[in-house]
Amino acid sequence: MIRNRDVGDRHRARNCAAVATTIFLLMASGCTKQDPYAPPDLFYYFASYKVGKNPTTVTPADVNQDGFTDLVTTNIGSNTLSILIGNGDGTFRDQVQLNVCKEPRSLVLGMFNHDSYPDVALACSGGDEVSILFGRADGKFEEGPRYPVHRTPVAIASDDLNGDLVPDLVVALRNDKIKVFLGTGTGEFTHGAQYEYGDTPTSVALADLNGDEKIDLAVTNGGPMSNAVSIWMGNGDGTFRLPTDYRTGKRPLGVSFTDFNRDQIRDLLVINGVQDSFTTFLGVGNGTFQPGHDSGADAGPNFGLARDFNGDHRIDVAIVNLQSSDLSILYGRGDGTFEYPPRNYRTKPGPFALAMFRVTTKEAEEPGLVTADNGNGSVSVFLHRGLKATPESVAPSP
Repeated sequence: MIRNRDVGDRHRARNCAAVATTIFLLMASGCTKQDPYAPPDLFYYFASYKVGKNPTTVTPADVNQDGFTDLVTTNIGSNTLSILIGNGDGTFRDQVQLNVCKEPRSLVLGMFNHDSYPDVALACSGGDEVSILFGRADGKFEEGPRYPVHRTPVAIASDDLNGDLVPDLVVALRNDKIKVFLGTGTGEFTHGAQYEYGDTPTSVALADLNGDEKIDLAVTNGGPMSNAVSIWMGNGDGTFRLPTDYRTGKRPLGVSFTDFNRDQIRDLLVINGVQDSFTTFLGVGNGTFQPGHDSGADAGPNFGLARDFNGDHRIDVAIVNLQSSDLSILYGRGDGTFEYPPRNYRTKPGPFALAMFRVTTKEAEEPGLVTADNGNGSVSVFLHRGLKATPESVAPSP
């Protein structure tokens, strides 16, 4: 009996020593429980300004050429544009509303005629037309030509598609069509190619994706039969080759370009309207992309942009969430994935779109974010707590 008890004591002693040694080694090697990730709190709500009813886009621009950033919104519920002239310190003057076409859904700015003031091309979803507005020295716009489309234009983008140094237009039509308009340089456009493809296009974006100095096209298809982003390679004459599709999350709503992994090749950011996600695609360099990687957002992501917000030279993502009425900032790891959880900021009801703007025109300045609050008839400004602005984080052509 005494012998058995001694053996048991020795076993217990050895076990205790082994446990103590293991704990010491774990502590010495740093294998302790990590603290949960806490995203930096870089932005703060600054001010809101009234615009027209149900704004769907907000676009920064210096419309009166005074060196300060102004804002232009499309207000689909009141058939108007709102122009807010910037004061150069993050504040804006009261809006000036302009009556435009029926249900302006999207706009793009460009120098469409020969003067020095930015012009506007509008996708007028209720009027089945593209409307051109010419900029004036006072920051307002005057009506230009209108071009019928068939039908329901929902998104528009501009670039030089045929190499004549004049901006052209690409318009997404709700009935599964993509329409091209070729600019003349006088503010007028001629009808170009039209393509029928995909299922319910929701956004368009233009860039040279393979380094051949010809503009290519990315289109999100939000219908249930597709759920993909389509890449159309440009021919350099205003036409495109048949596209290649890349599977996204459900109901993709928007596509934009950035360089997530700093390889000087354009990558894709796609916002998915269903299942609260967004998808990143890393570019290969020849106009093709690796399979997408899905990441989580808050409820009802509707619009996103990619920038380096915290100055670590890694691309982050800002997303407005329509259902949860907040702005999410997700900080990038440098490979198209992100730290979790995001930093969320409460917004006015129904944030629908998002833009980044320069608060002043100095080289070192604080960048700001502005949301278009569809449910509140306003835009809301969020200012950075101190990080200086960096150039727009979009990769050059390879």
